[in-house]
Amino acid sequence: MTPTDVQNQRIEGGFKLTRVGVTGVKKPVNVLRNGRNLTLTATFDLFVDLPSDQRGSHMSRNLEVVGEIVDESLEKPVSAIEDLAAQITEKLLKRHEYATCAEARIRADYFMEKRTPGGRKTIEAYRIEGHAINREGRVERYIGVQVIGMSACPCAMETLRAMLLEEYPEFDECIREIPIITHNQRNIVTIKMQIPEGYSVEAENLIEIAEKSLSSPTFEVLKRDDEGRVVYEAHVNPKFVEDVVRDALHLIVERYRDFPDETSVSVKSESEESIHKHNAFAERTTTFGELRE
Repeated sequence: MTPTDVQNQRIEGGFKLTRVGVTGVKKPVNVLRNGRNLTLTATFDLFVDLPSDQRGSHMSRNLEVVGEIVDESLEKPVSAIEDLAAQITEKLLKRHEYATCAEARIRADYFMEKRTPGGRKTIEAYRIEGHAINREGRVERYIGVQVIGMSACPCAMETLRAMLLEEYPEFDECIREIPIITHNQRNIVTIKMQIPEGYSVEAENLIEIAEKSLSSPTFEVLKRDDEGRVVYEAHVNPKFVEDVVRDALHLIVERYRDFPDETSVSVKSESEESIHKHNAFAERTTTFGELRE
């Protein structure tokens, strides 16, 4: 006896659903970019929309699509994970004949060689994301990064400076000129940018922008002299979460000055506070045109 195709059952009085699919699918992906061949352990989220009169989506088709695409990438590496996401959305629309929109997100750990302030070589971990939305053949591609760094509170610094000036007026000149102790935060910066047709964005460039927007980058391994340099650099460059977001946006617009006005961009900064039980957060989602105004 053939089982009933429950997903294809027609219903009355239903509502169209924006996203139906699967999340947390883990697969290896081969990327060949700028002469580097990387194998990433990636997590996929795959969605299509669902008409109001159809009961369910054929979710196994999503898994079949990502399996086929990933198998192809192992034989022939892709140039970027956002391009891989775009390929997936094209196949999703073909497999889900009832859908008008498909979406794919790919997240992966990414490692870069860096130098500590003292010049020591280190390998640092970041998060990258490729994202594509396909609306009946019109594809939007996005690239994103998540960077962990350090911020130092300017408010507490100036409060403490005023206290020290009052208590030690004989050291007025010195107190005014040197960075004063303040409380620090682990700051998480997230940047996500649309990539217009015919343009490209390197994830490593966005990581660089995120780190420049912080009080200081952080490092997995630091010896004592490097620890001192990181703390010092953060304290000569104190920032609120608001400062981090604004500085990142300035750097993005400057670096990608030829991008169209309609290009969308989002920057978030969240500080895990050291003297509070809550976190501080700031965000701006906008377009290049709005920022240029």
